[in-house]
Amino acid sequence: MVGVSVPNVANPTLDWLRGVAPPPVAGIWAKLHIGDPGANGTAQASAVTTRVQVTLNAASGGSMTLSSVSGSWSMTATENITHISLHDDPTAGNFLASGVLDNPRPVASGDTLTLIKCTVATTTPAT
Repeated sequence: MVGVSVPNVANPTLDWLRGVAPPPVAGIWAKLHIGDPGANGTAQASAVTTRVQVTLNAASGGSMTLSSVSGSWSMTATENITHISLHDDPTAGNFLASGVLDNPRPVASGDTLTLIKCTVATTTPAT
């Protein structure tokens, strides 16, 4: 992960440690970026504005992996996809976190890009 949203993930998680449950997340949608999405998950966005819903497996060992994805992105420009951002709504909602791709993906207009692997992890957990 490149970053976790402070107001939407970090603070609610820390408040959980003092007994205040964070609000549930109805779903997670991924958006493509050509660079680091920044603190709000909006910087350096791909020309493709569609978010694709992803489902994650249960957490284990401090991380979660991709369970399923609802579709692919139909690329509308030639660009190099380097990052994704995760949001709690398909068009609006809250930014949750961002990550860098292990291997940047050069794409051309007309290509189809499919997310086949995604791991969301915390920093090294205590063992």
